[in-house]
Amino acid sequence: MLDLKVTDVRILPGDSGFLLDDGQTSILFDTSFAFTGYQMADKVKELLGERKLDYIFLSHSHYDHVLGAPYVLKAYPEAKVVAGEYAAKIFAKPTARATMRDLDRKYATTCGVFEYEDLIDELKVDITVNDGDTIRCGDMTFTVVSLPGHTKDSIAFYLREKKLLLGSETLGVYFGEDTYLPFFLVGYQMSLDSFEKVKSMDIDYMLLPHYGVVDKEETKRFLKNSEWTFRDTAEKIVALYRAGGTVDDALAYYKDRFYKKNVKPTYPINAFNLNTSIMIELIKKELL
Repeated sequence: MLDLKVTDVRILPGDSGFLLDDGQTSILFDTSFAFTGYQMADKVKELLGERKLDYIFLSHSHYDHVLGAPYVLKAYPEAKVVAGEYAAKIFAKPTARATMRDLDRKYATTCGVFEYEDLIDELKVDITVNDGDTIRCGDMTFTVVSLPGHTKDSIAFYLREKKLLLGSETLGVYFGEDTYLPFFLVGYQMSLDSFEKVKSMDIDYMLLPHYGVVDKEETKRFLKNSEWTFRDTAEKIVALYRAGGTVDDALAYYKDRFYKKNVKPTYPINAFNLNTSIMIELIKKELL
């Protein structure tokens, strides 16, 4: 990607964290879990050497994307954390932090980690942004793109000079092997509107959360296949209900279709069932 290097700094399957570096300015896009935060900081140190980390961009407020930030900041206290205005409000709520803490500890336990320093109350945002805002990072200028659907606060960052979009789970999550999972947790139509917004953009590269960078043709394929999967899944669930099916039937259909061997290692079944139930209810509400 010309003189911009994007490096995967994830620690575990299910992580989301990528370092962008043009040789002058460095940006960490998402920071993963609390219990892997120090390890991610160590990876960033290996890559940057004596140089500083300048920015941390957060795509949305979910624990698997943001909780590593306070740990990275221990190594790089001058780095500026950038997140959506709505996400910043969520971080300030003790109840939201408590929920994230609980989810992080549960996943840490499944990974064999039972004790780690708790810095979750130090989660913060230095620069709050909204749709259309621009952020100047050295020679790079990013435009904030609001993409609600996965969460209300989901945002992407567009680097026009590289035609690079740091993407959002609102557009689905790619697990490889032609597996595209819908992830509309606050709005089905919101997500479809976000697809339209992104399809109108001039993109040569997209950084897919939990996956990595894809080129122009792969981006087109991802957007086409992921949107089709969103629509087809919703149509199948609507048809199932109209034929007399139940919530349990819809959950069983979704699990049979998507919970494959390439998904299971990075997507705990309790989280899968919870998120699927939320999407099923949204489909009922919006389409029936």
